Amino acid sequence: MTSTTSTAGVDDTLRDLRLQVMWTRLISVVEEAAQALMRTAFSTTVRDAGDLSAAVFDTQGRLIAEAVTGTPGHVNSMAEGVRHFIARFPIDTMAEGDHYITNDPWLTAGHLHDITVVSPVVMDGRVVGLLGCCCHQLDIGGLGQGPDGRSIFEEGLQIPLMKLASGGRINEDLLAILKQNVRTPLQVEGDVLSYIASNDTGARRLKAMLTEFGQLSLDALGDYILAQSLAATRERIAALPRGQWQSELTIDGYDAPITLRATLTITEDQVSVDYVGTDGAVPQGINVVLNYCRAYTVFGLKCVISPEVPNNHGALLPFVVDAPEGSILNALRPSPVAARHVIGQMLPDVVLGCLDQALPNRVPAEGSSCLWSVQLRGRVPGSAAATFDTVFFNSGGAGARPGQDGLDATAFPSGVRAMPVEVSEHGAPIVIWKKELRPDSGGAGRYRGGLGQTVEVGTRDGAAFEVLAMYERVATPARGRSGGGDGAVGVVRLTSGTLLRAKGLQTIPAGERLVLELPGGAGLGDARERSAVAAAADAAAGLVGAGR
Repeated sequence: MTSTTSTAGVDDTLRDLRLQVMWTRLISVVEEAAQALMRTAFSTTVRDAGDLSAAVFDTQGRLIAEAVTGTPGHVNSMAEGVRHFIARFPIDTMAEGDHYITNDPWLTAGHLHDITVVSPVVMDGRVVGLLGCCCHQLDIGGLGQGPDGRSIFEEGLQIPLMKLASGGRINEDLLAILKQNVRTPLQVEGDVLSYIASNDTGARRLKAMLTEFGQLSLDALGDYILAQSLAATRERIAALPRGQWQSELTIDGYDAPITLRATLTITEDQVSVDYVGTDGAVPQGINVVLNYCRAYTVFGLKCVISPEVPNNHGALLPFVVDAPEGSILNALRPSPVAARHVIGQMLPDVVLGCLDQALPNRVPAEGSSCLWSVQLRGRVPGSAAATFDTVFFNSGGAGARPGQDGLDATAFPSGVRAMPVEVSEHGAPIVIWKKELRPDSGGAGRYRGGLGQTVEVGTRDGAAFEVLAMYERVATPARGRSGGGDGAVGVVRLTSGTLLRAKGLQTIPAGERLVLELPGGAGLGDARERSAVAAAADAAAGLVGAGR
């Protein structure tokens, strides 16, 4: 009896060890798919900033593993979205070389500029899994990525769930329609083909891995991964206090402030967030679909509750998010949603406000949060008709953390990188004259808020150009926590000093430049408790002025 039990225990240990090795390899597989995407994409948003996601799914459409590179808005939206592909194209109808596509905001990542491509992985004539990627597409036609549209129909080309390729043959009719409706057809075509290259890369590596380990499908490994992740997440939740907490956050909105209200409920094995009381949808394109609302809400929760548990279907299952239909966090078709990140990326701050009550001294102060994308349009010098359309990312300061200062000019929660200045200037006739940290923008505190930055940009020849402004924290600052100071608000202006609106398409006159002063993160704790060494270091580095 003892010998048999001992042998069984060794066998179980070896089996679990083998599955853990395969799990690690699976993450490497999808990371290689993400890297292939970045190496073949035409858009700088994907190639240089990593504004993407890549993941592997089982035949039920459950997220099994995601790439390290990517954003919560993409991967957590895709975690819900793949089931729509399977409902439209059943697994038993899929074949080698098939690829499926959509940019439907209500099914995937929240606006038309995010394209999702899903592809089957076929071994011995049988689908064993799915590879998927979701990427930011700079150009999808229409008014462009800004809040100016009054319905989804003005915001660009809508691609329903459909085949991008069959048996390795590209749907040329779809590509022709897509290229006819955008300003940068070559770039868009190259990007779409890079999505196929990414999934093909992941599929090859996945099949090689399954063959190496003698597996006929992902089923056994997937079940193990999801069970382990679910159990680990529930264990973290079980250690939390039970109860209900509420928080609200008022932000700039478009032409009137928007208030987001959340109720957090923690039970023995579940954490739920309900946004009852949140303001209604607006006529401008800053509305959020429920899928994107869930994506950033759950990310905020996981950052505090279970940050070390790998992100997959099992890890996401205990988190439940809802918002009233017709609210700005559950906008209904055909609401405009192009600049949905303006609201969506503020949601971690809302849920952290709840968690701070449940778990004191464990969450950071509020940050700038919303990514400040500089999307510009204008004429190409020396051409009567040619135009350019470009974007580069910038971030304000993150909120101070328990025991640490906030990170300067850091994209939290989106996690995207800033494009190199040289890359942006090479891709369009612009000059970025200034990109530097903004002193005194971080909120004071025992731990200082992260600094924003100042960005100044103009055209190479001084000609007029347009900016699709979609900026937050201009009227309402990031709020300090536990006695910490607020972060500085942002400013949108011309070099002459003329103030611009924080949202909406605007023209920068000839001879002028656009200046963005990005908001800072808030401070944490009483500033009088800040160490003299830290204060002196800040002053010596020019991060704060005298007296701070």
